[in-house]
Amino acid sequence: MHKKIGWDIGGAHLKAVLLDNNGNVMHVQQVACPLWLGLDKLETAILTVLKNFTLSTEQVDHAVTMTGELVDLFTNRHEGVMDISQCVARLLGGDVLFYCMTTSSNEDYFLAIGNVSANTQMIASANWHASARLLAKILPSALLVDIGSTTTDIILIDKGIIINSGLSDAKRMQQDTLVYTGVVRTPVMAVTQKLLLDTEITNVAAEYFATMADVYRLTEELPEGLDLAETADGEPKTMLASARRLARMVGHDYEDKPLQIWQQLAHDCREKQRKQIELAVMKHLKIGVTIVGAGAGSFLVGSIAQSLNRSYASFTSLLNDEANHDLGVCLPAFAVAKLAFLRNEVS
Repeated sequence: MHKKIGWDIGGAHLKAVLLDNNGNVMHVQQVACPLWLGLDKLETAILTVLKNFTLSTEQVDHAVTMTGELVDLFTNRHEGVMDISQCVARLLGGDVLFYCMTTSSNEDYFLAIGNVSANTQMIASANWHASARLLAKILPSALLVDIGSTTTDIILIDKGIIINSGLSDAKRMQQDTLVYTGVVRTPVMAVTQKLLLDTEITNVAAEYFATMADVYRLTEELPEGLDLAETADGEPKTMLASARRLARMVGHDYEDKPLQIWQQLAHDCREKQRKQIELAVMKHLKIGVTIVGAGAGSFLVGSIAQSLNRSYASFTSLLNDEANHDLGVCLPAFAVAKLAFLRNEVS
């Protein structure tokens, strides 16, 4: 069999995982891809990954999942899936496979480019489903909590079956299995309206002054390699600049208080986001089920499991590969690559 690359095409990032002929991980990469600025950004990102993997398109098979169809470059999801899939097929070859959500484990969950048009609703934003399908093969009962840069996916798996009555983003948002909060791109104003500043509760400005990346730089929990989005003001990603942006959220200048106070403010904001996600997790958590953490915000998942006194495992620990943190961050890309590999093994 050929090597395989799994691709997860988001609206802000492109994630890719390369597997060797035996299905083992060779390379993992995440690159910035501001897709809302044009399809040329996706082309550049894909070519960058191929160059970094030192591969030509003829040396590998490709499996793709996406959420990038949501960006406002496209009029609707159908148009987005079609434009992205056609762009990908042109760059990677016509035999590239696209992940499609299915309700039966017996159905093939990969489609060729010719079948994309009739199935765009089941291809759109299906990356969470691919992650859950793979996890179900490893741990048949689990609650997967994948906290990314922008969103959080919460997926219950019971006896190897994905328990989710809603597959679309609209249904999942209603059911709190898709929570629009993440550890990088989410504006602070979307997380909370009040914060504890020193010893006083203060209101938060409804302005795009700071993001959660600023918060997690100040708590020193955001690895530099995952900090790929632009800052709110275009200024550097230093602790001082992050504190300056966060201070604006509560009507202050950085100079008004010592750095320690701004770090305390960041920790309070962190706690507000953690509780927001924890409340959603509690709606889906069953007795005896292990919480599995993934994504750039997996450190928050561990904290939530501890708060709820539940057993916890990172996705990478289930693979006995905890050193490869990026693999958990790029879980959907790994999932489609591995599922494509397993599909070939069966056939």
